[in-house]
Amino acid sequence: MSTTESDKEAATAEDLRELSPEEVMLAGADADDVHIVHRRNRFPIAGTKAEKRVERAVALTFAISGLAGLGFIVAFVALPYKWHLPGTPQNFRFYTPALGGLLAVMMIFLGVGLVLWAKWLMPEEEAVQERHDVPSSEEDKLMTEATLLVGLEDTGLPRRSLILRTLGLAGGAVATVPLVALVGGMIKKPGDQLLHTLFRPNKALFPPNGHVPLVFENFRRIGPDDLEPGGLATVFPGIREQVNGYTGVTDASSPTLLIRLRPGQKVQARKGQAGWGWPANNPEFLAFSKICTHAGCPASLYEQQTSRLLCPCHQSQFEVLSDAKPVFGPASRSLPKLPLGVEIGDDGRQYFVALSDYHEAIGPAFWERR
Repeated sequence: MSTTESDKEAATAEDLRELSPEEVMLAGADADDVHIVHRRNRFPIAGTKAEKRVERAVALTFAISGLAGLGFIVAFVALPYKWHLPGTPQNFRFYTPALGGLLAVMMIFLGVGLVLWAKWLMPEEEAVQERHDVPSSEEDKLMTEATLLVGLEDTGLPRRSLILRTLGLAGGAVATVPLVALVGGMIKKPGDQLLHTLFRPNKALFPPNGHVPLVFENFRRIGPDDLEPGGLATVFPGIREQVNGYTGVTDASSPTLLIRLRPGQKVQARKGQAGWGWPANNPEFLAFSKICTHAGCPASLYEQQTSRLLCPCHQSQFEVLSDAKPVFGPASRSLPKLPLGVEIGDDGRQYFVALSDYHEAIGPAFWERR
């Protein structure tokens, strides 16, 4: 049947049903002022070795994407993620990079596969369209249906089962991974672990008052003589827990900065925290959470001259002499302050202890609801 301009304008639904899907698609394109300038099949003869090679290459990208998605699910469930003190197994540090890497591989190879599929297997086509708004007639609907059918045929899915299966694998992974990450994080109740740290008094381990000692990463206790004026040290609660045959701290909320002020420096304490340094009446030592209240990075760069703590991630700055009040950058809450005390050890030396747990929430985001 001829597809001249006058025939297209006069074509009825009955006429269109007598044409092949591609002829109806072309007629529909012209009727909608879409002018196909150039259209060529990549492989005019179906099933050639060259086409099969390209099909396998595209299928390989989808398979890699799907396997990366499965790897994400396995890593999310099986890899260790709890933080441990240096000196204990540090394999937890691979958890986040593994999830991010597998997620990136899944999305990248899915995108690469779709691009290669379009460039290597689908027909090459150039079209120019004139935009206009008109109601859809029965003929328009038939033409649109034919366009969709031809588009499906152009993808080659009906006869390329290998690509169809691997695309289903990749698409299933893309749909499943967000659900695993969302639901998996809610399976186990957090209890009160977000409300406390290991500095919470523990009379069972440290009788009679339960004050938890401050220790270096090697579990050596720290005292006033271990820091020079203007010095800073990262300390931890002296609670050891057995993990896979090793002992260590398994709570990432506990890293704390112990700071010794320089002579002549005075602290303007926040309300209710005046006696939380040591000595209580004229503090020379202060302890703050190392976890930035903006995004959880380690706020551990200390400028002695300006008495400011800097977070290297987003440049938040905290004024130590104002009880770590934020003075620059995106952080909006002061670093939580740990009440300090001193006890005499078995060797007769003074050692720092935490008189109580932190009275403020540690870290960012979750606490902004308050």
